[in-house]
Formats: sequence, structure tokens, C-alpha cells
Amino acid sequence: MTAMPAPAEHEATADTQSAPRRVTTLELFFDLVFVFTITQLTVLLVGDLSFAQAGRVLLIFAVLYWMYGAYAYLTNQVPPENLARRVVLVVGMFGFLLCALAIPKVFTVDGVAFGLAYILVTAVHSALYALIHRKYVLSFALPNLAAAGCVTAAGAVQGATATDLLWLAAVLLQQVAPIISGRVRGDYGEGRALVTEHVGELDPAHFVERHGLLLIIAFGESVVAIGAGANGTRLDWPLAAGIALALALTATLWWSYFGHDESAAEHALGHVTGIQRFRLGMRAYYYSFIPMLLGIAFLAAGLKKAIAHLGAALPTPAAVVLAAGVAVFLAGDLCFRMSLRISPMFFRALGTVAVLATIPLARASAAVQLLGLTVVMVLMLVAEENARRRQVRRALSHGESITH
Repeated sequence: MTAMPAPAEHEATADTQSAPRRVTTLELFFDLVFVFTITQLTVLLVGDLSFAQAGRVLLIFAVLYWMYGAYAYLTNQVPPENLARRVVLVVGMFGFLLCALAIPKVFTVDGVAFGLAYILVTAVHSALYALIHRKYVLSFALPNLAAAGCVTAAGAVQGATATDLLWLAAVLLQQVAPIISGRVRGDYGEGRALVTEHVGELDPAHFVERHGLLLIIAFGESVVAIGAGANGTRLDWPLAAGIALALALTATLWWSYFGHDESAAEHALGHVTGIQRFRLGMRAYYYSFIPMLLGIAFLAAGLKKAIAHLGAALPTPAAVVLAAGVAVFLAGDLCFRMSLRISPMFFRALGTVAVLATIPLARASAAVQLLGLTVVMVLMLVAEENARRRQVRRALSHGESITH
């Protein structure tokens, strides 16, 4: 894997126009604010470890991550390289922060506040993107604003069913945006092109790095959860051993993506252009990244409970959330690999199922389940590495080039 350079401020000059863009420190700051929403979703889930609550967490995150992805496309093509853009982007960050603060009570007293903040997030995105899309920005701005309106209405209505339906409507409206943009042709000064085709002309290096940094920050949530679970407990050898297992488990998830997937993703995006790159980016970094990031949130919730019950049996809901967090992450990364045709895939699919088999181990203790999860992940990674090396040797023996 190519090492990720430290984020640096982007300055457009004649000498660097053709060089790959790097993630700016302001974009990284933006990501730190956005990841706070994942922290708040973990709080929401820890308070109610039920399937219904997990479904609501999915709806909230799908809506929020849609706009995060929209901002990732935005800053890729409209970099925050002057004061005006930076100030407006900070306003968008403010909107995301308000959304995050409203999450714990989004279904009670803070639903409307969440919706209004989300309207601000959407409006800022549309205003900045209008710099390059002009009036054609309406093809995706209007569905996005309609979705924000549904979220706001959900905070005002009474009844769980009506609220859930409005959140679901928001998700569906967001999916309509690329369909509309894929049918609108605009004049971009170099001939007419589909709006989504123009959006797809992004810088792969910047796009992949941006999402990789987001994933790193999200993994930090798991570390925070470990600390929160250990808070108020005497730091003795058994606790230290449990923390080591929890950290090792998180590290295996880190390696499962950053070992090879990131560099392979940049290569795959670099070999397509226009609307094909847009569609590939959507499949890999929206639809596949939702379960990956939600898996980290579920894992964090499970780790917080597990660290607090290391020597005792872990309650079944907590054991399910802990194993499901790893399984959901792996399922998302498997979809990511399938989208970008990154091999091997078999062991990733096997590992997704195998981690769920560790749930009964929680009856012995949380530490035993953590050990089981870590062992499964290590075995999966070792098997994948061996398979990859065999694949490389076969390719070299046939004179084929190795791309990832």
C-alpha cells in the first residue's frame, strides 16, 4: 500500500495543475466534525440495543452520509482555496455539528432542529457547487432540499410510523438526485455533457485519500469507546489484556481495508472517466462505505459494553452488536471489493459469516468473544495474504502486469 502523505493545503499553480490533488487541512477538519455524528449514533445505539433502533440509526446515517459524500465530490472539484470558499465551508461544518448534537433526541424534542441544520448543510453544498454547475445544480439540489424537508417534517409529526416513513422518503429522494442529473445535459464551456458525467471528472487520488482519512477518524471512535468502557475501572492486568484484544480487533479491521484496498481503489477509479467514474465512486464510496462506517459505529457500541464486562458473560444484545459490527464492516468491504474487482473475495465472505459464530462465546465472558473475533480476523487476513501472493506469482509467471 502506498503510504498516505500528511494532508496539505492545496494551492493551484501552473506547476501543480496536473498533479494529483491532496486533501487539505480544512477538509480534514470537516471530516472530524462529521465523524462526531458517528459518535452520536453510537450513543443512540448504546442506549437501546434493539433491531428497531439499529434500523433508525441506519436511516439517520444514510441521510447524513449522502451529504458527506456530496461534500467530498464538492471539495474535489471546488477546492477550498480562497477565503470565501473556506468561510462558506465552515458554515456547512456548523450545520453538520448541529445535526450531530441533535441526534440523541432526534426522535423526541430535537427533530426539527436536526432538520433545519440539515437544510443549512444542503443549501451550503448547493451554493458552492453552483460555482461550476451554475443553473444545472438544481438537478440534484432540489431533490436534496426536498429530502431535507422530509427530515424536518419528521421532527414535527407525531407517531413513530410517520416519523420513520418520512426518514425513508428522505433516503429515497436522495437516490432520485443522480437519476435526474444523469438525464440533464449542461453547457460546461467545452461542449454539452451530462451533469453526472461532469461530476464524475474528479481526481481519484484526492477522492480515495479523503475517504481513507474519514475511515481512520472513524476508527478513532472505537478507541474512544474502549476508553469509555474502561472509565472508572482499576487498570490491572486483566483489564490491560482485554484492552489489548479490543485494540487488536480494531487493528485487524484497519488492515482489512488499508492493507491493499485503498491503493487498488485509486487504480480502479483512475482507469475510468466521466459517468463511469461517478457510478463506480457511488458504488464503492457510498453504498459500500455505509455498512463499513456503520459497522465501526456498531463495533464501538459493542466494545464499550464488552470492556465493562470483560470477566463476565456479555448480555446477548451487546454480544450481537459486537459481532455484527465486525460482520457489517466486512460485508461492506466485500461489496467495495466487488465494485472495484479487488481480489481475493472468498475469505472476506467467509469471515463475514464466521465472526457471527462468536456470539455464543460471550456466554463465557466478553473477553472470550473478543479473543474469538480477533482470531477469526487474523486467520482471514493471513489466508487472504497467502492467496494474494499466489495470485501475484501466477501473474508474474505468465508475464502479466501487477496493478494491485
